[in-house]
Amino acid sequence: QGVHLPGLGTFAVVHEQINGTEEMYVVRRPVFQLDVDMSCLQELVFPTVMVPGDIKIMPLDYWWLSQTNSLPPDVVRGCVEETILLYSFQLRDRQRPAFAFENIGILSCQNNVLCMQFHCSCIAGLESRDTWMALLFT
Repeated sequence: QGVHLPGLGTFAVVHEQINGTEEMYVVRRPVFQLDVDMSCLQELVFPTVMVPGDIKIMPLDYWWLSQTNSLPPDVVRGCVEETILLYSFQLRDRQRPAFAFENIGILSCQNNVLCMQFHCSCIAGLESRDTWMALLFT
């Protein structure tokens, strides 16, 4: 399953086959498909990541988020939308702030390359059996 953040991108978990020297591994690993207005990314390079078509993509659940912080869902939605809008304006103005997602990772720009770096704990939480393989290939 994946979660779409309009104006920013889609987070999803994919199953990936990795051929080892002696055996094949199937690991679950996170991916992020960027969905930022291309006018913001004029001189930036970013990896092309595609979420497979068979993964069900859901909108962000603002009601669930509101339960975690005691704010009404419409306030949470407004905060998320304004934060994404601010981030896209900063990219357009050639500012390169890091965008942190708690317990997930950091969307950052280094040397004009915009990429999502997932926290090791996020990857390990998705893949308990072949954690090292998932960490190496994420």
